[in-house]
Amino acid sequence: METSYSLIRDEWKHLKKSSIYGLQKERMIGWRRGNAIERVDRPTRLDKARNVGYKAKEGYIVVRARVRRGGQHKPKIMGGRRPRRLGYTKMTLKKNIQVIAEERVADKYPNTEVLNSYYVGEDGLYKYYEVILVDKATPAIYNDPKISWIVEPQNKGRAYRGLTSAAYKNRGLGHGRLGSDKSRPSIRSNGRLRK
Repeated sequence: METSYSLIRDEWKHLKKSSIYGLQKERMIGWRRGNAIERVDRPTRLDKARNVGYKAKEGYIVVRARVRRGGQHKPKIMGGRRPRRLGYTKMTLKKNIQVIAEERVADKYPNTEVLNSYYVGEDGLYKYYEVILVDKATPAIYNDPKISWIVEPQNKGRAYRGLTSAAYKNRGLGHGRLGSDKSRPSIRSNGRLRK
């Protein structure tokens, strides 16, 4: 017998064919009109939230973040250059959009720590992520042995130091050397080694 979490996961896997597609479109119209960073009462995708560490208990906060899609747009350089040498097209960010969303939420809620985040939708202009925050000052957090590790000083500023799951993936970590040779020991130091 399938659990409710697996049913939610299957609905999101084929969203355009699912029964919640109409509801999701209505939600995103509201999200686009609302604030870029907004606290929500409960997760939109309960299965995904639980998978990345969310618990329905005191000290856990869910915040939805809206980030613009696509690469950078730079002003056109006037002068005689080939289009390829202009340097204003295909300016893709080295940082993942999901990581940017986590950092912006961390700026907005400085007394909490980012645990993880997950995708909740996109339209023509924006991508939407829900970020799970943990309030380190809550007794329910620092007395729980499963999450009390986040209170320790070495885990401070996880979102800025690339220690979340999305940042690990963006940095090419967690999958061995295959396909991520230039990510070690870091992208910057690897570039220095190759000069």
